[in-house]
Amino acid sequence: MEIRQLLPQDIIDDVSRVFALSWKDAYRGIVPQNYLDNLALNRWSVALKKERSNFWVAEDNGQIVGVASHGAARDEQYPAWGELRAIYLLPTVYRMGIGSKLLHASMQSLFNAGYDDIYLWVLEENHVARRFYEKNGFSFHGEKMPHPIGGKSYIVVRYVYYK
Repeated sequence: MEIRQLLPQDIIDDVSRVFALSWKDAYRGIVPQNYLDNLALNRWSVALKKERSNFWVAEDNGQIVGVASHGAARDEQYPAWGELRAIYLLPTVYRMGIGSKLLHASMQSLFNAGYDDIYLWVLEENHVARRFYEKNGFSFHGEKMPHPIGGKSYIVVRYVYYK
């Protein structure tokens, strides 16, 4: 297993596939099953092509099995913060420490870029992800906001990490 930055020769559809398969598993019971069943594996490919420089991937035997994305804060009220935007794994590699390695690689990239504080948004109902972030030093900040998925509004909550 290798944790590395996304390379120019990596196929972005492989990254999108990890997003989609992770969503289909992790959001089962949270997001309507019909929506998850209809997620195309290349659903995120176009958007991901624009952000290639801010990705870490986990590669196993030539296959991308995990992805983490990060960058400067997108929220204007946090201009000096870094943002963890996504961590997704193929369900076959859950609970193998890969998510933690991707998280720490992204966090280190943000620290190296000069960000001392990091935030992320996570679905309020995604208790597995919330426990993962808490185990890795993030804490619930108290902020919530609506987030649309498939025509339905969900609540996302902000987690923060102070260096």
